[in-house]
Amino acid sequence: MNKPIGVLPPFLVLDPVLQSWLIEDIGRGDRTTQSLLTANPKLGTAKWIAKVPGIVAGLPIAARVFQLLNNQVSFSPVISEGQKCQPGQIIAEINGSLDALLMGERVALNLAMRLSGIATLTHQYTDKIADLATKFVDTRKTTPGLRILEKYATTIGGAINHRMGLDDAVMIKDNHIAAAGSIGEAISCIRSQIPYPLTIEVETENLEQVEEALKYQADIIMLDNMSLANMDMAVKLIRQHNELIKIEASGNITLETIRAVAETGVDYISSSAPITQAKWLDLSMKIE
Repeated sequence: MNKPIGVLPPFLVLDPVLQSWLIEDIGRGDRTTQSLLTANPKLGTAKWIAKVPGIVAGLPIAARVFQLLNNQVSFSPVISEGQKCQPGQIIAEINGSLDALLMGERVALNLAMRLSGIATLTHQYTDKIADLATKFVDTRKTTPGLRILEKYATTIGGAINHRMGLDDAVMIKDNHIAAAGSIGEAISCIRSQIPYPLTIEVETENLEQVEEALKYQADIIMLDNMSLANMDMAVKLIRQHNELIKIEASGNITLETIRAVAETGVDYISSSAPITQAKWLDLSMKIE
């Protein structure tokens, strides 16, 4: 399975967000740094060091944080984005004004540690099915304000992005079905209103719902919280009806179960775990 490529939006999009986080941290001024260095500015070098093993993500964003404070700061990665690091390994070197290095340290590190943690756990999931055709995808269960970056981190770990927002595609879930009255009613109503080429995905919980989704020509059918036996039957049913329909499995996906789910033949497996359950990757910055 080819590894997805993590692509960040342009800094035109990211800069206001990064600036707001710097403003939150600096407030009315960095009392410590500015008291020490305003009258006596200095240049210096800092190194980022990994304290635990994992997959590094967020280095381009960290570099931008420092450059927003001083565009003369040089942030030089020692390892590539998405590469594995080991405890004690230097992952980046930063040169420039010490006040920028000190004021940007926490925001830059926080972002990189959070994104590296997500990339690390995502990699553990994708590695379980790396030799299979099934693709691992993330979900919209993200931290408000961090979705673009958290979903970027999952791609660094080897996943692909599910829809970024509600406007990307139609996903008819159990509450939509309850509101509409049935899967058929929901699909019929929505299909008459959405623009081309949006796809319609339907969440199903049993074989009866799968049959209804097939009848009303859903583009993607999600098998939600199904047993492996029912999932296997559902995949066979869908493939016999129309091989072009994509199949997604979701619900209670763990590192222990993901391979068995993939072996049923689904096209995609989605899980919020790499984002909602990821631990930060411990990194530190040392001034030399």
